[in-house]
Amino acid sequence: MEAILLYLSLTLLSFLVAFKLILKTRTTRPKHLPPSPPSLPIIGHLHIIKKPFHRTFHALSQKYGQIFSLKFGSQFVVIVSSPSAVEECFTKNDIVLANRPPFLLGKHLAYNNTTLVQSPYGDHWRNLRRISTLEIFSNNRLNKFLGIRSDEIKHLLRNLSRNSCHSFAKVELQSMLLEMTFNNIMRMVAGKRYYRYGEDVKDEEEARQFRRIIKELTRFGGASNPAEFVSILRWMDYGGLEKKLKSLSKRTDEFLQALIDEKRREEEEGNTMIDHMLSLQKSQPEYYTDQIIKGLILVLLLAGTDTSAVTLEWAMTNLLNHPNILKKARDEIDSQIGEEKLIEESDVSKLHYLQSIISETLRLYPAAPLLVPHMSSADCTIGGYDVPSGTMLLVNAWAIHRDPKVWDDATSFKPERFENGESEGHKLMPFGIGRRTCPGAGLAQRTVSLTLGSLIQSFEWERVTIEEVDTHEGSGITMPKAMPLEAMCKARPIMHKLLSKSMTDDV
Repeated sequence: MEAILLYLSLTLLSFLVAFKLILKTRTTRPKHLPPSPPSLPIIGHLHIIKKPFHRTFHALSQKYGQIFSLKFGSQFVVIVSSPSAVEECFTKNDIVLANRPPFLLGKHLAYNNTTLVQSPYGDHWRNLRRISTLEIFSNNRLNKFLGIRSDEIKHLLRNLSRNSCHSFAKVELQSMLLEMTFNNIMRMVAGKRYYRYGEDVKDEEEARQFRRIIKELTRFGGASNPAEFVSILRWMDYGGLEKKLKSLSKRTDEFLQALIDEKRREEEEGNTMIDHMLSLQKSQPEYYTDQIIKGLILVLLLAGTDTSAVTLEWAMTNLLNHPNILKKARDEIDSQIGEEKLIEESDVSKLHYLQSIISETLRLYPAAPLLVPHMSSADCTIGGYDVPSGTMLLVNAWAIHRDPKVWDDATSFKPERFENGESEGHKLMPFGIGRRTCPGAGLAQRTVSLTLGSLIQSFEWERVTIEEVDTHEGSGITMPKAMPLEAMCKARPIMHKLLSKSMTDDV
């Protein structure tokens, strides 16, 4: 009898639960989600996401529209690739979309998602943003480091001129540009030059170690790791992802802590960013902890080295493939600056065509083609579609920058288009958009402008062969070239003057 009563009770309870669910389904308005391709159980659409991701998403948008959705395992993702949708995201929904997805990479490498790039929107992020804007990337602070930028560019020019003083010589630009940008940031951060172009320097191995760390960081990030999005794989640590990230985190933290400790031991206070942060630590030790300082250094090194070097490499690639544009840029520099002195940062504002070349490079080859992922903190709508809370948003800036409905002759390298003012914010967004736009854009613009102008002014440039330089993209979140750029260069007369002055100064 008791068994029968228990059975009837359970049956009644099941009926009531089922009835409640049916009633809730009928009374709740069904969500109007963005269109999506067919998915598989558990993994969702991870099986169709191929590298490079921005091209895969662009191909899907041709079929499903400029606002469509995917499932990365259990993670709902919306991809937008139209200026109007981007404008809606970062005006009406800017606060709702101001969070970041909680990746394993952020947990282990970004000090449990507490760095400027990875921290959730809130008081802590606002404090980091204020520090970055006022203490690191302000015009006053950047002006103090002008001498470092100029010095590193002169080192690069001298290195290029080693075998090209009197005739054309082949050079591999990718590694040289990476070394220059890495030196530039490291001198700003810690006052250390790692690469000295051929000299036997002890610290160079330390730099190589951190370069390897950066490469591993880019390899482990993003949708290429199913364990980020499939719970059971994450729980099993599929592929040893979390174990590798913990090891990488330990190595990164030791490198950054050593930089801080070295500065602490110095008797005299220097003028580096670490020195400045340590002075703030003395007055506000509860906030300017070593972890906060390490997080700021990490963001600077990650965001300030590869991105600028990649942009410069793509700019030189396109100039080599368009000799007429290269000649026009050189003529502008010779006309505005002359051939008696090297271009200075204060001269860049006069070089409008050079700035147009950089804008066109950032349009066709943005260093962050999908920007940095956003995460919705509440339900919202984009383009009439419902976007639930907890959705990851990806902006395909690469696709918007090449959209023929947005840009005339969209896939051609035409710097002249920017002479007509085609640079509205929702059409061109290489540094992101909204309240979480990159605070280091000013530093990147200064570094790229002065370096590119100096390369054009100081050398004649030609392709290695008569064929155009290959423009295929390689793997990586900063969209590097598939093949490192090689070119032929020959020093111009102004370079001979620089070398003569350098020898005189040395004596």
